[in-house]
Amino acid sequence: MTIQADIELKLSELLQPLHLEVVNESHMHSVPPNSETHFKVVAVSNAFNGSRKVARHQKVYGALTLELAGPVHALALHTYTPQEWSEQEAAPQSPNCLGGSKAKQV
Repeated sequence: MTIQADIELKLSELLQPLHLEVVNESHMHSVPPNSETHFKVVAVSNAFNGSRKVARHQKVYGALTLELAGPVHALALHTYTPQEWSEQEAAPQSPNCLGGSKAKQV
């Protein structure tokens, strides 16, 4: 199973999301081809009702302890209640990486 699939499975079980996107953004960073180190997660769940952003992120981090301790270097989280999602229905775009070999040489 891929790291991406593990993340999807764990978050699906924990959050019972109405919408879940797990996007491997590793190709946007200075890592070897086919890496699974940088991910963006968009999760819409009733499990977030009444929770502030920090508590939502802590819930996700808790579910992904093994991945964050090992292969996952970066995790961009966009967590929404169904009401919040209905008001926008799109997560922010990830910025381009400016670190490592992707940085502009001066």
